[in-house]
Amino acid sequence: MKVAILAGGYGSRLAEETEIRPKPLVEIGEHPMLWHIMMIYAHFGFNDFVIALGYKGEMIKKYFVERAAYGSNLTVDFRSGRVESIENNLPKWRVTLVDTGQNTLTGGRIKQLQPYIGDETFMLTWGDGVADIDIAALVDFHRGHGKLATVTAVHPPARYGSLDLEHNRVVAFAEKPQLQKSWINGAFFVLEPEIFDYIKGDSTQWEKEPLERLANEGQLMAYKHNSFWQCMDTLREKYILENLWDSGEAPWKLWD
Repeated sequence: MKVAILAGGYGSRLAEETEIRPKPLVEIGEHPMLWHIMMIYAHFGFNDFVIALGYKGEMIKKYFVERAAYGSNLTVDFRSGRVESIENNLPKWRVTLVDTGQNTLTGGRIKQLQPYIGDETFMLTWGDGVADIDIAALVDFHRGHGKLATVTAVHPPARYGSLDLEHNRVVAFAEKPQLQKSWINGAFFVLEPEIFDYIKGDSTQWEKEPLERLANEGQLMAYKHNSFWQCMDTLREKYILENLWDSGEAPWKLWD
């Protein structure tokens, strides 16, 4: 099953970083966010990725080309110009990089991936969010209900810390809890190829008409993820993820 990742947005709310690089290449620890996301999927055996590029997409191409080349031992044939990787410890990934336009909206980017995904079930997520999600359980849930689309529903992280009070006494304190009473779209979709018919073109926003129509037709199911989820929309959220990674206790690090 292929994994599609949208990595083409401007990331304007993270302008401190995205003025010089696309948001999926913003680093958490020593690796870009995109690597962290791909490692989550690879942990469950999903290694075939199709990535939709847009803003500064050439930098993402360069990252993968250089990582494949410089992370390997190489044989260079000066007569033919052929460069062959002969030994490496890199992930066993196959990565297809697709230019989908600077200003294309999310639905349009998904539509443009259709030729590279084909007529098969596939997964989809954004290039700016991580979770300690059980991808195998997500796929099983999708296969079990028989509908066209599954979205992962998550609890949004609170912006501020919370106090649990009894009268005027604080009985519990959480610095940055997740709000347990509400659900939001956490991406990590599983989709049938029929969803491409719900997208008109480049100006379609996936989160609007396509998802609304799927919901109205009873074709959208929610996989409830009650544990860790965090996106990286702002510099503050980047620091949250960095601190977790540097502590050695990043919840999304499911791999060894």
